[in-house]
Amino acid sequence: MSDRRPRTLPQEIIRAKRDGGVLEPAELALFVRGLVDGSVSEGQAAALAMAIFFRGLSLDERVALTLAMRDSGRVLDWSDLPGPALDKHSTGGIGDTVSLLLAPAVAACGGFVPMISGRGLGHTGGTLDKLDAIPGYRSTPDLAELRRVVREVGCAIIGQTDDLAPADRRLYAIRDVTATVETLDLITPSILSKKLAAGLGALVLDVKVGAGAFLPELEDARALADSLVTVANGAGLPTVALLTDMDTPLATAAGNTLETRLAVDVLAGRRREPRLLAVTVALGAEMLVLGRLAASAAEGAAMIEAAIANGAAAERFARMVAALGGPADLVEAPERWLAAAPVTRPVFAELDGVVEGIAVRELGLAVIGLGGGRRAPTDAIDPAVGLSDLAGVGDTVGPHRPLALVHAASEAAADAAAHALRAAYRIGDVASPAAPIVGRVG
Repeated sequence: MSDRRPRTLPQEIIRAKRDGGVLEPAELALFVRGLVDGSVSEGQAAALAMAIFFRGLSLDERVALTLAMRDSGRVLDWSDLPGPALDKHSTGGIGDTVSLLLAPAVAACGGFVPMISGRGLGHTGGTLDKLDAIPGYRSTPDLAELRRVVREVGCAIIGQTDDLAPADRRLYAIRDVTATVETLDLITPSILSKKLAAGLGALVLDVKVGAGAFLPELEDARALADSLVTVANGAGLPTVALLTDMDTPLATAAGNTLETRLAVDVLAGRRREPRLLAVTVALGAEMLVLGRLAASAAEGAAMIEAAIANGAAAERFARMVAALGGPADLVEAPERWLAAAPVTRPVFAELDGVVEGIAVRELGLAVIGLGGGRRAPTDAIDPAVGLSDLAGVGDTVGPHRPLALVHAASEAAADAAAHALRAAYRIGDVASPAAPIVGRVG
């Protein structure tokens, strides 16, 4: 960076970036402070976002913006814990209920996981919406309760509090209505500022790629992963990224209660979900290596697999749910607590054959159509609706194997979901070779 005096007027900062200039850390910090205290107007924030969209940011600028957004509110400190504070971030997908398995499994292996998660975004489901399907669960505890649960249980999955990276909330809302969301220069600080504010010791990123991903193309997903890893490490947060396949649902359920029930059943050993487990184990292994709890990814994978197989992860999950207000016997008796939709019916393909491909994004939209997601931020969610027993690529479907079971609030809603489901599946004679479930960046 240069030795010139930093600009102190928002309009001059905007002008500099508009003209292709490089912004100093102090200039970005001033602008971010203005987002929080109101001295930067919405018009000015939109103008800078648009200037960044077209002119871009250097690596140093991305790091500086990320750190400024981190410092716009409270930054948590977990240095008093007897082990490493670890977390993961996923770009979202269909059937992605990894967090509910991963956090307690890592905790069972000696890590501490203060996992700050989000709600559904676009066609993808949100971890907080899944946890809100559990009666009594407090997904937004105060800081004292968060600290207590993390220390006593080893993990707590909660939502972002108002005082963590508040600049990001304001800037994202402005980007959302000004067509400036789709740029790595702003996506990267948005994701990482919240993770840095959570006070983590290390982070693992799960970047989805394929038909059901936020970024379907491999080149784009890899670029996002590279940006996140480079900036996170530049900001002092040890980070690695995995690319994971979303050309078929990660698990066989989509919908908040259905995914929560699936996760509980996997933890309890009542069912296996090979794709879901593969991603969970891979992410958990990397978290344990970064946290120096495992010497290698192979050792870390064995530890995560053991924690799930021997019930240690289930025990941590049950304690977390109870500590945050949910039922103490959720793992043993999920049917007692998790709501069921009034209409459940199988949906069969119009032709028998093999699933050659799935428009996975359409499955997420079908869940939203059932009422299991939001069309607008203020919409209420019906947690019980969704899809279960989803057929995957390569599965044979016919009279004895439906595409899925639809769980709906009404017969009319079930009819609409059945139509969307059939349209999302391509049935033929032979499926293409499956893509690797997990790939590493770097």
